[in-house]
Amino acid sequence: MVRVEANRRDFLRWLATAGAGLAAAGVAPALFAQEAAAAGTDVVVVLGATVVDGTDAPARPHSAVVLVGDRIAWVGPAAEVPHHSGARIVDGRGRYVVPGLWDMHAHGIDYEKLWPPMFLANGVTGIREMQGYDENRATRDKIVRGELLGPRVALASAIIDGPVSLLGPPITQVATPEEGRAAVRTALAQGSDFVKTYFYLPKDVYAAIADECRRVGLPFAGHWPYRLRQLDAAKAGQRSFEHNFGVPIHTSSRRDEILARLDATPFDPNAKRDFFNLARELDRQAAQAYDPATAERHFAGLKALDSWMSPTFAVNRVISRPADAYTHDPRLKYVSQDIIDYWADRLPLFTPVTPEQIAQQEAYFEAQLRLVGAAHRAGVGVIGGTDCLNPYVYPGFSLHDELDFLVEAGLSPRQALQTVTRDAARFLGRESTTGTVTAGKVADLVLLDANPLTDIRAVRRINTVVTAGRVLDRARLDHMLADVVTAAQQPTATANSRSVGLPVRGCC
Repeated sequence: MVRVEANRRDFLRWLATAGAGLAAAGVAPALFAQEAAAAGTDVVVVLGATVVDGTDAPARPHSAVVLVGDRIAWVGPAAEVPHHSGARIVDGRGRYVVPGLWDMHAHGIDYEKLWPPMFLANGVTGIREMQGYDENRATRDKIVRGELLGPRVALASAIIDGPVSLLGPPITQVATPEEGRAAVRTALAQGSDFVKTYFYLPKDVYAAIADECRRVGLPFAGHWPYRLRQLDAAKAGQRSFEHNFGVPIHTSSRRDEILARLDATPFDPNAKRDFFNLARELDRQAAQAYDPATAERHFAGLKALDSWMSPTFAVNRVISRPADAYTHDPRLKYVSQDIIDYWADRLPLFTPVTPEQIAQQEAYFEAQLRLVGAAHRAGVGVIGGTDCLNPYVYPGFSLHDELDFLVEAGLSPRQALQTVTRDAARFLGRESTTGTVTAGKVADLVLLDANPLTDIRAVRRINTVVTAGRVLDRARLDHMLADVVTAAQQPTATANSRSVGLPVRGCC
């Protein structure tokens, strides 16, 4: 490789002439270089790596990724990059560059000393935080202002549910269409990126929420609303269905029978969990009565309506096993005792006990894997998320587990990686700024020591993380995780977090 020595001015001049990728992204290369020169913006070159850019394009060995400030400025052959003595060189030889990962179903970003560093140390540079409240809005704003190092946050509204709900504050309970519309307007005023809807919404209230979301321009997503068929909810505009709830029912030979039974069963305000338990048991039964023709129609409808599936296998795996199955997980050192105690208290509400129940839940989980594989092959959009903060589901770490499960479900390693990169960005409407290793997009990257296209477990082998242009090498990442262990041992993990009322699977 012959590389020409260049000073900063020459390097930026080269960038201005070589910046076809910037131009394609709608960024004027000459202006970009001029502004970078005036601002004294840092230049980082990831040199010699194989670029796995998040698209369907082949991997590109012996490449370079040039970062100027918080943007990707150039991607191309390493041999074409002039040497600039003032640039920071990140050695990519023998390594693989992938886009920063997104956890598309997360909770708890306001545990500021625990969650943000765990996400970043595991290559997660963006999250979809699925329950908005004052504390995590404040955390999101700190990250935006640069006061806290953490992932980008696409933040939900408060969870909106009906007058009967499994949850308590800080959710918003609504009983009338006008209350539903008001909740949407509140979400907009609070700066929510989307509205989160929940299980027990009455049909007319759900319709009002959907209509108000269209009126104000906010997308909405969430759980299957029990009083609607999933395709009717998709027609109303629901962008994703979380946790696979209801998918086994809607793809089953017993669909009409089961839905009729649920329609005839009231939500009991004196036994709020009863309906949830019934629906979950019927969902399990339906998974064993999968009907390919019914599934084909259902998946075609979801695809046509651009309504996505968010399986959250990481949490589904936990609740499919006995409550003590994960009590010796070595990752518990990253979690504070208040969270661990809450997990131990709440998890038995969901987990199997008898050998028969354990076998049933194992079969249910395996059926969900097959369902998601079939949906993906049918063209339904799939996004990877974990439901972290629920029992034994860890920020960052569990997203690697999620990728393993997606491959087990039948996605290729490339396709699984895309669910948390390119496809996550497309779902969020951010594909012009993130999700692929492309000039003009934000500088969110992960440098791996092994090839994720041959083995998805390579995503665990992180050498360097770049978040908004800030380079976190392996030593820095290890230090961050060591600080998390220390923080988890303190009586209060963070002043910005609540120590009670944590979400539990089946809730969020």
